[in-house]
This record gives sequence, C-alpha cells and structure tokens, in this order.
Amino acid sequence: MTERVVQAVHGLQAVAPDPADEIVESARLRASEPREALLERYAAALWIDSATGARARRVLLRALCKAFGNGVRIGLGVLVLHPHTFEIGDAVFLGSQTYLQGRHDGHCLIGAHTWIGPQSYFDCRDLELGEYVGWGPGGKVLGSEHTGLPVEMPIIQTDLVIKPVRVGRGADIGVNAVLLPGVTVGEGAIVGANAVVTRDVPPYAIAAGVPAKVLRSRRDPVGLS
Repeated sequence: MTERVVQAVHGLQAVAPDPADEIVESARLRASEPREALLERYAAALWIDSATGARARRVLLRALCKAFGNGVRIGLGVLVLHPHTFEIGDAVFLGSQTYLQGRHDGHCLIGAHTWIGPQSYFDCRDLELGEYVGWGPGGKVLGSEHTGLPVEMPIIQTDLVIKPVRVGRGADIGVNAVLLPGVTVGEGAIVGANAVVTRDVPPYAIAAGVPAKVLRSRRDPVGLS
C-alpha cells in the first residue's frame, strides 16, 4: 500500500462563537439549577448520538465548568468528575468514553485546540494540558499516589500525595501512553505509543519505551547534543 499525506483538520479549524442561545441557556441553568441536577441531566445526555445530544452535553458542561470555550466537541460517554474545577479552551475535542477524574478542590486546564482520543483516562486533580496537544486514544495520566506509610496499613488507607502533571503546548502523546505523577512533558515533545513516562521529557524531545527514555531531539535529527 502507498502512504498518503493529507492536510490536518482539527488543529487548523477556525473557531466560531457558539450559538447565542446555547450561551444564554447555559447561563440560565448555572444560575437556576443546583449542580447535582445539572450532573443528572448531563448523565442523561451521555449516550444520545445526535446533534441534539451533542448540543445538550455542550450546554450542560458549559454550565458546570469553571470556564468553557467555543467550538468544544464532546463525544459519547465522556465522564467528568467535579467539572466545576475545569477550564476547557476553545475547539477542544473530548473523544468518546474519556474519563476526566477531577477533585473537589482540584485544578484542571485543557488548552485550546487540544485533541483527546477516545477511552482516555485523566487524573485531573492537578493537571494542565497546553494548547494544541494531541492525545492518543487510551492514553492515561496518573496524578496522585498513596504514601504507603505506615507499612502496616493497607496502602489504600494511607495518605494521598497529589503531584502536578503538565503537558506543554503542541506536545503529542501516543496511543496508550501513561504519564505518572509529577511529570512534565515539554512543549513540542513526542511520547511514543505504550510509553510509561516516569520522569520529565524535555521540550521537543522524542521519548519512548518502558520506562520512557529520550531517544533524540526533534530539533537535532542526528542525535541529542
């Protein structure tokens, strides 16, 4: 088979303002209905595979989130825990069956034009994805871990340590990759499919493997200097 090169779509789309009636409806719902009622309505719209369902998810998530941009697309079955801590930028795509696990006092920022593939999982207790991030289907972020101390206690009963995870602008995370607590993936970096990132990845580096290792720099095709 012959490979083809075609123009990108998602990252080049212009952002148009969402319809005024959607903005007004979201504001009305935010002001008039309790959060639990909005969450129930969002849950009812999770699997409606139509323009009506897509609109309902958009309207309700805008009413629930701390900030919500224009042109956001929300797939089927996208679950968001504690959406009041989320800031979602313009033209973000959330693939079907993605789970965004926030925390009541957490912080989650998803930058404009970021594309998140289906069936991804995010520990969003302290997470920032920059603008134009590409996130492969099935990718995962773990942003917290138990201390395991004292050792006599079941680990699940020990204190939880929340560590910030950051992904820089324009980075690309491969299919089924895993980012562990406290790591930063730099601007323009590439993380390979199935990689497990246990330490920071420098800007414009290419990292792959388990655990992930930096292979080279995108700015130096011959090798890292």
